[in-house]
Amino acid sequence: MNLVSKVSELIEQLCPDGVEYFKLESIFELRNGYTPSKKNPSFWENGTVPWFRMEDIRANGRILDRSLQMVHESAVKGKGLFPANSIICATSATIGEHALIEVDFLSNQRFTCLSLRDSFKHLLDMKFAFYYCFILDEWCKNNTHDSSFSSVDMGGFKRFPFPVPPKEIQREIVEVLDAYAEAEAELEKKLQEELKARRAQYAYYRDKLLDFDHGGGVRLMALGEIGLLERGKRFTASDYAPEGIGSIHYGEIYTHYGLSATETISHLPESMRSKLRFAHSGDLIIAATGENVEDLCKSVVWLGEEHVAVHDDCYIFRSDADPKYIAHCLLTSRVVGQKKKLISSGKVSRISGKNLGRIKIPVPSLEEQRRIVAVLDTFDALVGDISIGLSAEVEARRKQYEHYRDDLLVFREAAA
Repeated sequence: MNLVSKVSELIEQLCPDGVEYFKLESIFELRNGYTPSKKNPSFWENGTVPWFRMEDIRANGRILDRSLQMVHESAVKGKGLFPANSIICATSATIGEHALIEVDFLSNQRFTCLSLRDSFKHLLDMKFAFYYCFILDEWCKNNTHDSSFSSVDMGGFKRFPFPVPPKEIQREIVEVLDAYAEAEAELEKKLQEELKARRAQYAYYRDKLLDFDHGGGVRLMALGEIGLLERGKRFTASDYAPEGIGSIHYGEIYTHYGLSATETISHLPESMRSKLRFAHSGDLIIAATGENVEDLCKSVVWLGEEHVAVHDDCYIFRSDADPKYIAHCLLTSRVVGQKKKLISSGKVSRISGKNLGRIKIPVPSLEEQRRIVAVLDTFDALVGDISIGLSAEVEARRKQYEHYRDDLLVFREAAA
């Protein structure tokens, strides 16, 4: 007998009249998270208490035993820490996410914490509750209030009907879903490895195409000889506006943009225009700060019609060379080897304008630059198509798993 059949048989055997549902607030103590005051630096120094945010789910998944940010125990207030094996549900801002936390913890105010009441500890398996919270996530997405930011209808949230089948059934369902999730994760890992291999193949081909060491009379030139480098000007995330002047921040270069861009994902208010520095269409914008050496010196060619504001951790490069050719060169192993000797490292890696100008690349004729760019653009498109195809396959598998999971979590409700 397979596991799914066993679950069905157990439901027929143990719940012939249906499964009992309870209000969410009857099963769980519901408490909101909070952010300790930023005005008290001691709350944020020498932290030992895990403090969870949406960033933790994005970085480390939905079952968590450590947080990206810790706070000091003096920041704990009210009823104290949320107990281990509680679930956090996003009920404002980014709604429709949850995680099972395996340690005592705090969270920020975007989450409502679900801690199992004593009267249900012998009745409910928290891993089963974790899986059923995917159903709760969908309810939350469809039951929101819109103001300055979205928030869940908390009255309905408290009354949300939550099933409590016999624990034997819960455990069988958890076993099935754990196995399926593991298989889905393994497939996704293989697809990601395939994509990584394709990208490595492309990098090797690019390095070979831009290697002129074996003849051809191509001269190595420093960026400072080829064109002009101009540093951007300071702005912060608090300056961003829903619309206005297009802007590019160094972090966006290696997390969002490809080799070129015609539109920005962030904007600044018109009132800041006189304080900003702009790249023009055809300029190269180079990241001079990075979380690691690999991200440093990645670049994006700006091809938009409007000038774009550039952050002061970036440099604008303007020359008569093909900007895409320069951008490709900055990704080669030749440049990686050079920049390792020219950067300063701390919490982040940085390269000065002076040292950026020292980086040497081969400079063939403009005609040859354009030929190489055309070849690499074609190869880049092929890798992009593969990436899209593999991503679509991953998404299809996820949808299949979600459908299977949700079907398994549908129970006939017992009569009152």
